[in-house]
Amino acid sequence: MSVKPVDMNIEKEARKHQDMLTKPRGALGRLEGVACWFAARQGKVLPDQLTPHIAVFAGDHGVTEEGISAFPSVVTGEMVKNFARGGAAINVLAKQCQATLSVVDVGVLSDLSEIEGIHHQNIKHGTANLLHEAAMSAAECEAAINVGREEAKAAIRAGANLLIAGDMGIGNTTASACLICRFTGATAEQVVGFGTGVDEAGRQLKIDVVNRALLRIKDYSNEEVLQQVGGLEIAAMAGYCLQAAELGVPIVIDGFIASAAALAAKTIESSVNDWMLASHVSHENGHALALEALGLSALINFEMRLGEGSGAALIVPLLQSAIALHNEMATLESAGVTDKDD
Repeated sequence: MSVKPVDMNIEKEARKHQDMLTKPRGALGRLEGVACWFAARQGKVLPDQLTPHIAVFAGDHGVTEEGISAFPSVVTGEMVKNFARGGAAINVLAKQCQATLSVVDVGVLSDLSEIEGIHHQNIKHGTANLLHEAAMSAAECEAAINVGREEAKAAIRAGANLLIAGDMGIGNTTASACLICRFTGATAEQVVGFGTGVDEAGRQLKIDVVNRALLRIKDYSNEEVLQQVGGLEIAAMAGYCLQAAELGVPIVIDGFIASAAALAAKTIESSVNDWMLASHVSHENGHALALEALGLSALINFEMRLGEGSGAALIVPLLQSAIALHNEMATLESAGVTDKDD
């Protein structure tokens, strides 16, 4: 299935409507463009209010054995349990923005099979060490992509018209840095940040690991890079993005990990980013470079670096406001207000 085309004629009509509202043209800044962006993707001059769904994909990374994380891998499973209990930041934000939330174990090292409140889709208990070998087999990577696709299908069938992909995985900033470096051509020094809180020595270790991993995969094609240095949760997020775009449902991109997944999706289907909206600029190095490669411009910069889909969830009320203003403000004609050109 190919990506659904965006209706640019509807966007033009939505912009005409926006220009006739009772305000100076352009006075609402980027909110005006956001409303018209949704109009084009819903195929309606007056778009519906958003019904968001957030899927948090979790997986572990073999590269943690190189000492690149401030936290041990066991934290991934512990945090997934916290998501299932409703105690994490994304639970709070999902409730606030009235989003449904699913937590998906794609590749957590710990055995979570007895934990309720989780979608149990574990393909493998953590990836292999990307520094020395492929993180996943081709079959495992494809299976993870399909987990994301099925999550998107289920959410859309249930009525979601906006999707958000979140992540949880100790070590996934290293995997994402490898992906972003390879897909953008940026250096490890430009892209690698402090992750969950390593010090400068830890950052330099991560830079070395990323550089060595990139050297290992230099002869692989871009289509093979996700399998080589990605993560099971990152592959699932890429599949989630692909399915959303194919079914014509917008997806809000979160931070560093989500943008790496979006770049991976773009290597599979070049126009997938037509359905993506960037939420924020992560405090993590390299995120702005990833967004630039995707052709996206973030709406906010709060210096966040949490992941989980938190930045994307945070802007949902802003998106709802943009649509409400577009739909519910009076026009100059209906309010009897003289246009400046009259």
